[in-house]
Amino acid sequence: MSKPIRFLLVEDNDDDAQLLEIKLRQSGYEPEYVRVDNETAMRTALQKESWQVVVSDYVMPGFSGLRALQILREVSPDTPFILVSGTVGEETAVEAMRKGANDYIMKDNLARLVPAIERELRESRQRAERRRTEETLYQERERALITLHSIVDGVITTDADGRVDYMNPVAESVTGWTYGEAQGFPLTEVLPLIDEATRLPVESPADITLRTGHGVSASGQCVLINRNGQEFNIEDSAAPIYDREKRIIGTVLVFHDATRERRMARQMTWQATHDSLTGLANRTEFADRLAILLDGVARDTSREHALLYLDLDQFKVVNDTCGHDAGDELLKQLSRTLRANVPSSASLARLGGDEFGLLLENLDLAHATETANRLLQIFAEFTFEWQQRRFAVGVSIGLVPINAQTPSPSFVLSTADVACYVAKESGRNRVHIYQDSDIDLGERHNEMHWVSRIKEALEKNRFLLYKQRITALNGGDPTPHFELLVRMRDQDNKVIPPGAFIPAAERYNLMNAIDRWVIDSAFAFLRRAQKNGDAGIYAINLSGNSLNDEALPDYIQKKIGQYYVNPGQLCFEVTETAAVFNLEKVSHMIRLLKTLGCRFSLDDFGSGLSSFGYLKNLPVDFLKIDGGFVRDMHTDPMNRAIVEAIHQVGHSLSIRTIAEFVESQDVANQLQLIGVDFAQGYHFSKPVPLYDSETITIRRKKV
Repeated sequence: MSKPIRFLLVEDNDDDAQLLEIKLRQSGYEPEYVRVDNETAMRTALQKESWQVVVSDYVMPGFSGLRALQILREVSPDTPFILVSGTVGEETAVEAMRKGANDYIMKDNLARLVPAIERELRESRQRAERRRTEETLYQERERALITLHSIVDGVITTDADGRVDYMNPVAESVTGWTYGEAQGFPLTEVLPLIDEATRLPVESPADITLRTGHGVSASGQCVLINRNGQEFNIEDSAAPIYDREKRIIGTVLVFHDATRERRMARQMTWQATHDSLTGLANRTEFADRLAILLDGVARDTSREHALLYLDLDQFKVVNDTCGHDAGDELLKQLSRTLRANVPSSASLARLGGDEFGLLLENLDLAHATETANRLLQIFAEFTFEWQQRRFAVGVSIGLVPINAQTPSPSFVLSTADVACYVAKESGRNRVHIYQDSDIDLGERHNEMHWVSRIKEALEKNRFLLYKQRITALNGGDPTPHFELLVRMRDQDNKVIPPGAFIPAAERYNLMNAIDRWVIDSAFAFLRRAQKNGDAGIYAINLSGNSLNDEALPDYIQKKIGQYYVNPGQLCFEVTETAAVFNLEKVSHMIRLLKTLGCRFSLDDFGSGLSSFGYLKNLPVDFLKIDGGFVRDMHTDPMNRAIVEAIHQVGHSLSIRTIAEFVESQDVANQLQLIGVDFAQGYHFSKPVPLYDSETITIRRKKV
C-alpha cells in the first residue's frame, strides 16, 4: 500500500521533477507536490498550504536554492529542506547546511533521496512532538507559577538539602527576601521560626518532612522574625516533592500570615476578660482567677490568700454633679493609682460600676489587712480635679481570708460584698474583715440589690408568665385548669425563679406592682385565647401586699371590662397565712369579685396551723393542700392523715381540693384513694412559658 507524501519542489526542470517523482513511487510513496521556480510562486505555495518537506534545486534562472532556503526558514522554520543539485560543491553544501538545510544530495546519487526524506520526516515528527511536549510543560509551568503568584499564602519550595529554589511574591513580602536573593540559601535562614510562647527556635516543617519523609500539617503558635526584624504570626505546613522513582527531591512549604487573625483573637479574648474603660480584669475573669486560686488551696492546704472588695464612696456625687465623662475619668485615674500600689502578683479587677476586687496571693490575714489599710491611706490622699472643681474620694473595703476551709468562689465574692456593705454601714472609709455574724446584714444587703433589679425589670417589661397544669383526679371536672406563675429576666435574658426576687419584693412593698403586671399580662393573654375558643380556668396569685390594697378589687373590675375577659375563667389564689391576717379585707374582696363570676382558691392550706373555723367566712372554690404534707404522704402516715382531714373538711364545706407538689405516681395513687379532686406537680406537668405555644384549652363536656 502506497504512503502519501506532500512536498514542495523548487525546480525549473520538468525532467528532473519527474525523476524525483519516479524515485518516490519506486520506494512505495504516493507523491503529491507543487513545482515552483521563482520566489513569488514559492511564497504563494507556502502561504496556501503546509508541506511535509521542501526539495530544492540549487541553481535556477533568477532564483537559487539558498534563497529558497531563506524564504522557507522565514515562513516555516521547522519544515525539512533538502538541497538536490548536480553542480553544488562542498563549500556551497556546507554553507547551505549552516544556514539551515537539513541535507544535500547530488543528482547523480538520487538513491540517497528517499532515505534522507524519510529521516527528515521522522526527525520532523520528533521535533514537533518535542515542541508540543515542551509547550505543554511550559503552559503547565506558567499556570503553576501564575497560581502560586496569585494565592494569598506564602509558598517556598526547597531542594533535597533544604535550600530555597522558589518562592512566590507573598513569601517575598513576608520574609523580606527576594526570590533571586533567597535562591540557594537554607530555608532556616530565609524563614527563621520561633515559638510564640517560649521564644525558642522551632524546627521548620520542611526540615521535618525532609527528615521523616512525611508531610507536616499546619501548625500554629509560630512566629517568623523576618529579614527586616518584623514579626509575623504564621501557620505553616509542608509536603514532600517526589521524582519519578518516588525519591524525595525537595519540599513545598505553605504558610499563612495569621498576624491579623491572631491579633483579633487576642483582642477579642482581652475584651471578653477585661473592662474596656479601665483596662482591668472584669468580673468574669476575676471569678475565674479566684477559682484557680481555690484549686491551688485545695492541693496545698497550707496556703493562705485574701480578697479585698473595694466600693468607692462619693462616686455618685462626681457623676451627678459633673456628668459621666468625669465619672469615667475618675475611674481611670483610680485604676492607675490602684495598679501602681498593689503587689505585682495581685489580681486587680473592676467588678461593677464603682466596685473593684483585689486578689492577694500568698498573704495571710495580717499582711492582707496591712495592704487594705495602706490602700485606705492612698485613697485619703487622692484628690480628683475636674473643671476647676476638686473632689475627695473615699473607699470602703471588705476583706475575706481565703484558706482550706473556704467553700467556693461564689462564697468568697458574696461574703466580700457583705463585708464591704458592713464597712459602709459602719461609717465608710474603713476596712471590715468578714465575720459569720455579718450574714444577716448580708441578706438584707442582697435584698436591697434585688430592689433596683425588680424596679428595672418593671420599667423595661422583663417579667414573664409561666403556666402549670392542674390535673383532675378520679374523673373529676374536665375543664382545663392552670396556675399562672411569674418569672423575671435579667439583663442577659436569663430567667430568674420567683424564689430569688419575691422575698425582696415583699419586704420592700413591690409585690403590689408585680401583681398588677401579672393581672394585666394574664388578661391580655386571655382576651386573645378566648377569641380562639379557650375555656380553661387560670389561677392568678395575689400577694399579702396586694390584699392590703383597698383599690385592688376596683382595679380588677376595671381590667375585666377593659380586656373583655370572661370572669368565669379567673381564679384568684391567696395564701392561707395572708388570708388569716387580712381576713376582713379578703372576705370582702372574695364576695365582691365572686358576684362577677370569678373564683377563689386558698393556697398552702395547712401551713399556717390555723383553725378550720375561718373557712366558713371565706367562700373559696378551691382548697390547695400544702405540698409539705403531700410530697411524702405515701411513706408518712401522719402526713397522709393530715391530707385526708383537710380534704374532708373542704368537702364538708363544698370546697374542692387540690394537692400541691405531686411528684410521683405513688402519691397520685394515695390522693385518688382519699378522693382529692385535683393534683398539681412535676409528676403531671412542669411549668412552661405561657406564650411558647398557641395551645387553646377548650372545655369538654362530661361523658
